[in-house]
Amino acid sequence: MKNILIVVSWILLMSSCSENATSQNETTVDIDDAYIAKGKTIAASTFSILGSNLQKAMKEGGVQNAEKYCNLAASPLVDSLMQVHQASIKRTSLKTRNPKNQPTKEERIQLEKYQKQYETGAVLKAVSQKSNKRITFYAPIYVMELCQKCHGKIDESLKKEDFAFIRDIYPTDEATNYNAGDLRGMWSITFVDNFKN
Repeated sequence: MKNILIVVSWILLMSSCSENATSQNETTVDIDDAYIAKGKTIAASTFSILGSNLQKAMKEGGVQNAEKYCNLAASPLVDSLMQVHQASIKRTSLKTRNPKNQPTKEERIQLEKYQKQYETGAVLKAVSQKSNKRITFYAPIYVMELCQKCHGKIDESLKKEDFAFIRDIYPTDEATNYNAGDLRGMWSITFVDNFKN
């Protein structure tokens, strides 16, 4: 049900689009801003398509229908978006539902940074990292109210029968017992650096 979670991430991403990153620690502000802007554009586009389809599935058949959509249709749709954007698009977490979304070593490092920052009450920001000609964009994903229907507390916001259905699809699921506003995971988007230095 990670697709619902991207709603909050998208809102946060879009609300920060107008920020002018002028941190004293940044030596290549203009290029870094371009990387962040491109990552936000890809994330927003992915959100728009996946989010609307997921909400439709939820409206038509509740949590179980939405989980079927996530399991069967979301990955091929993301694959097609990756071709459109010529980027690798992934959502990952320290507590995954789908084993395919397990974090890499580098992603785990960033997730742990976000988690520590979140626990101290810091504002989490999108970041970019460059390796050769590849740029990786990271941005946090938060739990919103609607997300709790699939990721909330069992027998409270997440019904027992829905949790049982989720466990049938994802036997190793760890992605429950969240409250609204909790840090759920992050975007990990990689693309080629086409910007001039």
